[in-house]
Order: sequence, then C-alpha cells, then structure tokens
Amino acid sequence: METKQTKQLGFLDRYLTLWIFLAMIIGVGIGYFIPNTDNFINSFSSGTTNIPLAIGLILMMVPPLTKVKFSKIPMVLAKPKLLGLSFFITWIVGPFLMFLLAITFLRNDPEYMTGLIIIGLAPCIAMVIVWNELADGNRELVAGLVGINSVIQMFFFSAYAWFYLEIMLPLFGISGLSIDITMTEITQTVGIYLGIPFAIALISRTAILQTKGDEWFENVYLPFISPITLIALLFTIVVMFSLKGKMIVELPMDVLRIALPLVIFFCVMFLLMFFTGKWAGANYDDNAALSFTASGNNFELAIAVSIGVFGIESGQAFAGVIGPLVEVPALIIMVRLAYFLKKKYYAY
Repeated sequence: METKQTKQLGFLDRYLTLWIFLAMIIGVGIGYFIPNTDNFINSFSSGTTNIPLAIGLILMMVPPLTKVKFSKIPMVLAKPKLLGLSFFITWIVGPFLMFLLAITFLRNDPEYMTGLIIIGLAPCIAMVIVWNELADGNRELVAGLVGINSVIQMFFFSAYAWFYLEIMLPLFGISGLSIDITMTEITQTVGIYLGIPFAIALISRTAILQTKGDEWFENVYLPFISPITLIALLFTIVVMFSLKGKMIVELPMDVLRIALPLVIFFCVMFLLMFFTGKWAGANYDDNAALSFTASGNNFELAIAVSIGVFGIESGQAFAGVIGPLVEVPALIIMVRLAYFLKKKYYAY
C-alpha cells in the first residue's frame, strides 16, 4: 500500500501544467488590460533587483534543497562507472546539446537563444525526485546525484554560464549579441539565488533533524514547506507575464518556438542516458535515476539568473518561464516511456 502512494503525485503537483497555464493567462490578462502594470512592478526594484521577485525566487529553491539527503552522497561514490557516465552526459553533453539546439532554432532571437542556453547549464534538483519516484527509480542514487549536482551548481554554474555565453557563442559565429556580462555578475546572482536558499535549507534541515527527529522532519516539515516552490513559481510567472502581456498576445508563436528545442532536449537526454546506462550494466532502478537526472533542468535557477543578469522583462527570463510549462508534460511522458523500456530491456 505504501509503494502505491509513493507513485502518485500530490494534488498540486499532479495539475502543475494547469496551474502554470492559469498563471500565464492571469499574468497576460493583467499586463494586457491593466495600464502601467510594468511601471508598478518595477517600482519595487533596487538597482536591477526586483525585491518581491528576488524573495519569490529564493523561496522557490528552499524546499527542493531541503529535501536533498546530503548524507547519501558517499553512496553514489561506490558506483564510479555510473557516476562518471552520469556526470559526462549531464554536465558535458547536456549543456552542449542545449547550446546547439538554441543556436539552431533561435539564432535570429538572441534573447531567447541566450535564455535557452542558460536553461541547459544545470540539471534539475527538484522535480527529478518526483519523476524518479513515479518511475520506481533508485531513491538513494537520485538523492546522491541531486546532492552532488547541487554542490556543483553552487560552485561552477557561474563559470559555465560565462564560458558558453562569452566564449562559445563567438566560436560559432555569433558575436554580434553584445552580451555585457561578466563572471562576477553571474557569480553574485548565483550566490544570491542559490547560495542563500542553500544555506537556509542546510541550516533548517540540520536544526530540525537534531531537535525534532527524522519522522517529524519527513512527515510534517517537508509536506508543510513543499507547496512553497509551486506558489513561488506561479507568483514569478504571473509577475513576469504581466510585464510582457501585450507582447505575448501579439507573438503567441514565441512560446512554441521556445518549446520545440526543449522537447527535443528532454527526449534525447533521457534516451541517451538510458541506453548508455544499459550498456554500462546498470539495473533498471539505477538507470531510471540516472536518466531523469540527466533529462531535467534547474528552471528555478535559470529564471533567477536570467532575471538577475538580464532583467525581469528580458527575453532570457521569458524563455526560462516557458521551461516548467514544457518539462512537466514531457517528463510525465518519459515516466511512461521508462516503464515501456523496463518491460522491453529488463524482463526479469
């Protein structure tokens, strides 16, 4: 009975795509029908930072980071071959694939192209746990991978973003973007939007486990804070789409143009990791954990960095918001695909 429950999404997560659609519609309606919405939202800014959005983006990251069992990280090290393959596909192949998709599909839209590149720079550290659970993947392995990926993002995301935006784009003949960005700016943004929630999550997790114990932490505290991620995400979407309400009404095809390379990315990354893992001798449980870790992206961080570096009204931020809208239905399909592949290649 317990196993059955773990395979079901909660009410909020189950209809995540619907909530995102509603948030988009509400945001567009506000921006299109209410005059001076953008001026009102921008009035809550300090320099390039919009205070309410900054709070929302930080809160968005706290629950998934709090759920990470950092004590499971050493367990991952016991499988060096799978770990090496996972890191190569997730951190080398993944960002480069998204880079190629971005410059192929969105070369004529520099802001969207840049936003898509940023999306591809970091693997998911939140919903990947849900997809893995639904597909009967290895919980301990995915927890270890999420823990390690969280730490890697903390220290290397800035350098990665600078490398792809400032070095790789000119190498592929795209040098006219005039992207005025430095590694210091990205580092500061990552420090705020990943460093602060990372510290909050680590401190709160440690303190509550020591004072209340594992059972209270898992059964009371985590269910209590989990909805914060969705609420903060929806708040961010409403605000951002309010700023671009008129533009979205005039350019509805932009969403589809951003969505297409994202769908291709999810499918290619999942299948590439799955068949590579199968070739390496991974059992199904491990392979599911590896595949979902490789195919998901950290949209929360991408949105935060895009807003922090390029601004709330930027095309980069708009592309980041489209991400969760595409990821949810795409990876639900990947869950079904995982079971199909299990029957085909792991018949016991």
